[in-house]
Amino acid sequence: MVTPVTSTITKALSQPRTLKKVALLLGLGVALTGCISPTAGTDGRYTAPIGTAPVINNETPYSSALRCIAGQMSGGANTPRIAVGNIKDYTGKVELEGGAKLTQGAALMAISGLSKAGVMLVERFDTSVAELELKYANDRLIGDANPDEFRQIHAGSIRGSNYYLVGGITELNFDIRNTGVEGGYDYFGPTGISLGASMRLAVMNVGIDLRLVDSQTLEVVHVVSYQKQIIGREIVAGVFDFLGGSTFNIGAGERANEPLQLGVRSVIERAILEMIVPLYGANPTHCASFGAEGDPLGEINYRNVHTQRTPVQAVQASVPATRIAQAAPIAPIATPTVATRTTSAAPVMNDPYGYYSEPIFSDNLRGSHN
Repeated sequence: MVTPVTSTITKALSQPRTLKKVALLLGLGVALTGCISPTAGTDGRYTAPIGTAPVINNETPYSSALRCIAGQMSGGANTPRIAVGNIKDYTGKVELEGGAKLTQGAALMAISGLSKAGVMLVERFDTSVAELELKYANDRLIGDANPDEFRQIHAGSIRGSNYYLVGGITELNFDIRNTGVEGGYDYFGPTGISLGASMRLAVMNVGIDLRLVDSQTLEVVHVVSYQKQIIGREIVAGVFDFLGGSTFNIGAGERANEPLQLGVRSVIERAILEMIVPLYGANPTHCASFGAEGDPLGEINYRNVHTQRTPVQAVQASVPATRIAQAAPIAPIATPTVATRTTSAAPVMNDPYGYYSEPIFSDNLRGSHN
């Protein structure tokens, strides 16, 4: 039985122009699915993945300065050792389907940053494997080179830390400023045309609070609170036109966001620079170059060092005299004055808003170190 609807479809398909359109649509569908096979190939894949970007270093604008500081580390027995504890996400910002908005691996970022700076690290973040090995060794279940001998447990075999780094991500503020521009043109003639374009900018920020703690006295020796703004943009343009009874609707757009998690890494590495320069007595004169546009926070040695004892001298006091005699002498660290901490890029520290007077931001978030 032929229904009116079936008859109408049959007549439409019998038209040459209709057949051409259907063939064109079918051809486009086949072209879109041509790279995917319903059966796996000999290589075990249904399709070949796209993308040819190589693996690169995960750099920030401060990575080069950290590596420059690493060239001044002595690496001797009396060099302070640092452990990294929990650096959690305290913002509480989560998505219904995507989970946490911010990285949950800030502690791992801090470990990588300290490693770039040549800091001697001791593991305290994940000791589960070491604790299990110690339990097996205590039960005489682990053997090393000689299977007939079990691993010995020696007192004092684990190196201790002099300081540990803890803190958290404490701020994530959306839409600090959101602005946009839209425009359009319409012509209502026989061949009507409509043009439109829009651009939007949005700014948010992320903030961290970190502290460096003396492992023996639990004295908080340094506190850093930094924030970084993140920007995103969206550009859209389109045209809607009537030509000879046909309708054309063409649109194009771009959306780009500064990487949020990379922004967190940048803030952490900047905080590490702030802490290790006075801790290790490094000279940051040759390591304060953050590119042609500079750094809004200025020099990396503007904070006061400890007035009681310098950290390296404090560690030397706990090392036996024989070990100190073997180590290279370390010059005392001079406490910077306000004059030495005041440059065109680093305002006087008694002005809490001096950093925000004329900030200079770099367009390139990633460094160029290979």
